[in-house]
Amino acid sequence: MGTAAISVSKMLVGRPGYKQFVRTTWSSFQVEGWGGYVLKEKFKLIKSALKEWHVLHSQNLSAHIVTLKDRMAVLDGRGEVDELSVDECAELHDVSAKLHSLCRLQSSICW
Repeated sequence: MGTAAISVSKMLVGRPGYKQFVRTTWSSFQVEGWGGYVLKEKFKLIKSALKEWHVLHSQNLSAHIVTLKDRMAVLDGRGEVDELSVDECAELHDVSAKLHSLCRLQSSICW
């Protein structure tokens, strides 16, 4: 496996729902034969399934980033006027973490 493949693997692992998708997809494949053949066929099947999953989860990345930035601006504005509630503060941290994750993902896709 080359460095590009490792980078892509690291990028995908950080995506929400990735691990669960791989687990359920891998276990859903029913291939008959000896162990090596089953493994080879499952790898081929998971590769195509991951390509489809990646397309679904990486489209409109810019729109998701803009939405998160807008929400962060709203929460920052509230914080400047009045003290944020515990829920709003937790949401601000969550939005910040998601924004950071998506920006990293977008920059890694551009390579």
